[in-house]
Amino acid sequence: MLQLLAADGAYGVPKGYEKYGKIIEGLDEETLKTFYRDMARIRRFDVEATALQRQGQLGLWVPAIGQEGAQIGSGYGVGQNDHIFPSYREHGVALTHGVELMSILKIMRGVNHGGWDPNETRFHHYAIVLATQVLHAVGYAMGVKLDGKVGTGNKDEDLAVISYLGDGATAEGDVSESLLFAAVNESPIVFFIQNNQWAISSHIDSQTKTPLYTRGEGFGVPGMRIDGNDVLACYAATQHHMDNARAGQGPFLLEALTYRIGAHTTSDDPSKYREEAEVETWKAKDPLKRFEIFLRRQGINDDFFEQVKIAGDDLAKDIREQTFALKNPPLENIFNHVYSEQHPEIDKQRAWLDAYEAQMGDHE
Repeated sequence: MLQLLAADGAYGVPKGYEKYGKIIEGLDEETLKTFYRDMARIRRFDVEATALQRQGQLGLWVPAIGQEGAQIGSGYGVGQNDHIFPSYREHGVALTHGVELMSILKIMRGVNHGGWDPNETRFHHYAIVLATQVLHAVGYAMGVKLDGKVGTGNKDEDLAVISYLGDGATAEGDVSESLLFAAVNESPIVFFIQNNQWAISSHIDSQTKTPLYTRGEGFGVPGMRIDGNDVLACYAATQHHMDNARAGQGPFLLEALTYRIGAHTTSDDPSKYREEAEVETWKAKDPLKRFEIFLRRQGINDDFFEQVKIAGDDLAKDIREQTFALKNPPLENIFNHVYSEQHPEIDKQRAWLDAYEAQMGDHE
């Protein structure tokens, strides 16, 4: 497993992984601060979103606490031309590519179906149906190659694709099909598995008998495991293998070993299926605390961390105010975008709703 930062914040490059260490050595202090700032920012956002859901402001929330290292590190490792196909927990990756965080909350509130333009951010919409995004990503990557945008050496044109998925999704047939098509077509894609140990209430031990990073070997997709709580390892591995994919070297699979500290969603009670001792063991490997220790050893002082905390509190206050101010969308929107052209059945349903609403009177 590639690990550059140990749980105690000590930095070291294991033998055989020197190429990844060189990537980190090229980072300046401001970039390292950005990694920490965004990890802390997305965690504060996550905590506030959970509170908003508990207060009835969101229909659902999908926590990602504990996975910030995997998401921020890999997110910044993706190139500026590359396309990202997320699952439904990649809030940190979204942050690194310019997605407005309120757009995510609007989805969870039911105000819209996806409040950002993938053409602008290259971050495609969340996929609630397990593993569908992996098929979409491979299809997109196949198209990229057919369009001749791989391996030309033109940094302004060449691009690759990354697909995020969880350990639970690897049990879906869609993932096997995706690995096969990516391999035989030598598609420019990196599969990024966030192995957070639990697929809702199913532990990883009940899902596979072999490490997930070996899942692609039978299809011809090489892979490796990285410490998903090590933001530097996630950044270096993602950047290196996205560069390779963009250069025409075909698909690769990364398994980031991490842990879901919180619930699967706010509809879940993890205390029913896992021991608190296990959670505490993983909290000791906290990616945010680990990176803070590393930065302090680099001479970054209290002022920076205090500024980050204040910025997080300001963010929480801002999204709370914005969320409470959100208006419900027009009820008629449930009929829009069902069909590309006007449909008599939809017209009939719309007329029924209008009549029903008229009977109810003014109920604002």
